[in-house]
Amino acid sequence: MRIAMWSGPRNLSTAMMYSFGARQDFTAIDEPFYAAYLKVTGLDHPMRGAVLAAQEQDPALVPNGFVQDGARHLYMKHMAQHMVDGFPLDWAKDCVNVHLIRHPARVISSYAEKREEPRLADIGFERQVMLYEHLGGVIIDSADIRADPEGMLRKLCTAVNLPFDPAMLHWSAGPRPEDGVWAPHWYGAIHKSTGFAGPEGALPELSRAQQEVLEEAMPYYEKLFTKRIKLKRQI
Repeated sequence: MRIAMWSGPRNLSTAMMYSFGARQDFTAIDEPFYAAYLKVTGLDHPMRGAVLAAQEQDPALVPNGFVQDGARHLYMKHMAQHMVDGFPLDWAKDCVNVHLIRHPARVISSYAEKREEPRLADIGFERQVMLYEHLGGVIIDSADIRADPEGMLRKLCTAVNLPFDPAMLHWSAGPRPEDGVWAPHWYGAIHKSTGFAGPEGALPELSRAQQEVLEEAMPYYEKLFTKRIKLKRQI
């Protein structure tokens, strides 16, 4: 099995990669199209030079690295915004596609702490809807995972025809082998964790500029949100 997990940034995506990476039957890959995305767009992201040096920059060649390690499954963490027009997607048609979403207000607030005031294109919602419409797949919301990690992971595993493994609920603190070279800038909080954080509080307050991006992003989020695997708590 090859799982392509699509999300935007600041979206529980690294925790999900660690969760699957903690299974003995999975190998994980971290954002393999990042260098190609930076090369094509020319964007000045933190650690840009290190990312370009560490990864394949030709998008047509990136899928050559999507090779399973013997009998192990492959988990690929992908950023939706990395898949700019012209990047190959035929490889994904043979994958189990999962789409991870998070309320845009939380994404915008978290992203702004690490880089700059984001644009809609930086946080991936428009592109994620396009990917879902093109590839189909399963949708999960990060809030549901944080509310009930085991319950939602069990639901996800059932949806993709994979046995649940309790190892998915915990990992060792610190960097992991699957981390991309950009981890020192982006993964500070997750490196202190040993499992999924609990439910989040109220939505963050946003600046006027951030509020405008939120208004742009919400229709895309809501379109995916209505199709998500729903969390049903047992009483």
